[in-house]
Amino acid sequence: MADADALGCFRLDGQVAAVTGGARGIGLATATLFAAAGARVVVLDRDGGAAEAARIGPAATWRELDVADEAQVDAAFAALAAEEGRLDVLVNNAGTAIRRPTVELSLADWQRVVDVNMTGAFLCARAAARLMLPRRSGAIVNLASIMGLSGGGLYPNISYQATKGALVNMTRALAVEWAREGLRVNAVAPTWVDTEFIAALKANPALMDEVRRMTPMGRLAQPDEVARACLFLASPAASMVTGAVLPVDGGFLAQ
Repeated sequence: MADADALGCFRLDGQVAAVTGGARGIGLATATLFAAAGARVVVLDRDGGAAEAARIGPAATWRELDVADEAQVDAAFAALAAEEGRLDVLVNNAGTAIRRPTVELSLADWQRVVDVNMTGAFLCARAAARLMLPRRSGAIVNLASIMGLSGGGLYPNISYQATKGALVNMTRALAVEWAREGLRVNAVAPTWVDTEFIAALKANPALMDEVRRMTPMGRLAQPDEVARACLFLASPAASMVTGAVLPVDGGFLAQ
């Protein structure tokens, strides 16, 4: 049996964690779990989050943020540092998708997905690192996707797939750049997760049946299942893990 004391390495007591897109879905599940693991959690979200932070409890606060806006990102992280005094963990969870055939996808729609999924993750990682590097300690967890590691989708989604693929290699590049500075950078690559993010897909029963058929475990992931992977990578339990991309996919990528 594991030493009960050793299980403490999965906790975040005394740490400050920021979660982008933290007002719903995977982000909210992650923020809630991090708070339960002892962290002070700052929920960063463009579309509200005060009520969600209140439900998480006194360990959580909310700050409005559009991750695609450089000035907002820098201001939000500066304010976080002023209020909390430190930043130990960043979860880059904010994301968007515009599911259209490539020949019908406008440049503006392509750019919006790039701005949020790729540039937003870069801006937040950069701002977080500016707070973490002087202390030579910190962990960044990026939310990638199975579609960042596989081109096989069930519907056209080129901007999402391209940006999640970029996020996978951004994770590896930052991990190497910052490894000797005490920062760890990893990613989680979920399958389809049962959240409102795929509400339009869930409205198509035939499509959902095909998703389950293609997934060896035969089901969608739950937000809490992805959040647990984020907690592992953010926690001292993963102290020798950096540059990793951890699938939470029911076996999808093993095929």
